[in-house]
Amino acid sequence: MPASVIALLAAAAAAPVAPAAEAVRTEVAQPITATKIILVGDSTTAVGSGWGSAFCAERVTHGTACLNLARGGRSSSSYRAEGSWDLALGEMKVKGYRATYVLIQFGHNDQPGKPGRSTDLATQFPANLARYVAEARAAGAVPVLVTPLTRRMWKEGRLDRDLDPWAEAVRRVARETGTPLVDLNARSAAIVEAMGPSVGNLLAEVPPSAEIAAAAAIDRQSLPSSTGFPAPLSGQPALRVAHMNRPFDYTHLGERGAVLFATVVADELVRAVPEARRLILP
Repeated sequence: MPASVIALLAAAAAAPVAPAAEAVRTEVAQPITATKIILVGDSTTAVGSGWGSAFCAERVTHGTACLNLARGGRSSSSYRAEGSWDLALGEMKVKGYRATYVLIQFGHNDQPGKPGRSTDLATQFPANLARYVAEARAAGAVPVLVTPLTRRMWKEGRLDRDLDPWAEAVRRVARETGTPLVDLNARSAAIVEAMGPSVGNLLAEVPPSAEIAAAAAIDRQSLPSSTGFPAPLSGQPALRVAHMNRPFDYTHLGERGAVLFATVVADELVRAVPEARRLILP
C-alpha cells in the first residue's frame, strides 16, 4: 500500500468522531382556555383613580384577560353617547374566549348637577342599566352589575351615604333582570364607617391637607376637599407628582384604596358568580 494512502488512513483514524446530533424534541402545544373580564364604568373604576387597575393587576389569574374600559366623568348615559359602550361591545364579541364577563358600575355621575351626564333616578338610570345588561347578553357576555363605590364624606359624625338611592336602583335592576350583583356600595360603606373619617382619608388618591386631616381626626367631620393647602408629598417620587396634580377628594382612590376595594370586588364577584372562582386569585 502506498505510503500516502497509509498516511490518510492514519489521519482519519486519529480524527475525533463528531457526536451524533441529538434528536430535536418537539412538544405539542395545548390550546389555551382563556377567559376575559371587561370593566365598564366611571373614574371610581378607571385606571389611576379607581379600583379597576388593582383588580386587573392583582386579583385575576394569569389565564384571564382583564380589560379596564372605565372612563372618568362618565354616567350611564354619556358612556354610551360617546361611543365607549360600542368599544366594550366589540371586545365582548371577540372569539376564542371560554367566557367573557362585563362588570358595569355607574351612579356617581348620574346624580343631579352634572350637565350632559345626569340621568333621572326613577326612569333613565335603571333603563340604561337594563339596556346594558340586555346588549351584553346579546353579545355573548355575562353581565355583572356593580353598585357605586361609596364616597368618604362625613357629616355630623356619620358617613354621608348620598349614593344609596342609586345603589338601590342597581340592586332593583339586578333582581328584575336576573343579573349577578356585586354590592360594592354596601361593602365599601361598611368598611369606611368602621374606619372612621381619619383612616378613611388614607384611601384617597392624594393626601388631605393638614386642616382636613385634623378635622377628621378630632371632630370626625369632613371639611370641603379644597380646604387648606395640599399636604407635602414624599416618596414614589412625590406620589408621581401627586397623580399629575389632582387635588384631594372624598371619591377617588389611591393605591391603598384601590387594592382594598379591588379585593372587595373580587370577593363579591365570586359570591355572585361561583363559576368565576377559577378566575380570581385567593
